[in-house]
Amino acid sequence: MSKQQSDTRSWYLIYTKPRAEKLAQENLQRQKFNTYLPLVMETHRRRGKYVTLVEPMFPRYLFIQLNCTTDNWAPIRSTLGVSSIVRFGTYPMQVPKSLLETLQQCEDENGIQSISEKEFQTGDRIRIIEGAMAGLEGIYANKTSKERVTVLLNIAGQHTRVSMTRHDLQPA
Repeated sequence: MSKQQSDTRSWYLIYTKPRAEKLAQENLQRQKFNTYLPLVMETHRRRGKYVTLVEPMFPRYLFIQLNCTTDNWAPIRSTLGVSSIVRFGTYPMQVPKSLLETLQQCEDENGIQSISEKEFQTGDRIRIIEGAMAGLEGIYANKTSKERVTVLLNIAGQHTRVSMTRHDLQPA
């Protein structure tokens, strides 16, 4: 693609079918479209264990770079994995180039967004969101390992130290 041709292209947003962002991206790239799918590391609980997965930062959305005068947009709608082009009224929604530049600057060497998890500080008020004690509030005490933390819970009028996984907590 020449410099002049790339200057006339703008970024737009594609709405994909559920969990088909990568499928849509692959099929659009086969058709020689330039796409961008920001990825993040997410931790989920599966069968009682925590697993870390690489997932789209914006589920069901994919960025595509197009020229509104020279590119044929018709094949996009029928591409496997694509649901539609995001529009405001009858016009496709143009995404600011600065947004994509910012997203790309926040990527690590593997193309994954570098989003640091908020670390709790000793004394922070927390709420337990998973497990048998879900809904209880307490005080963050300390980190005991990569995945485990200690919190103080008010049980029967006394502060009791409880060890749990950090994924079960959120700020109160």
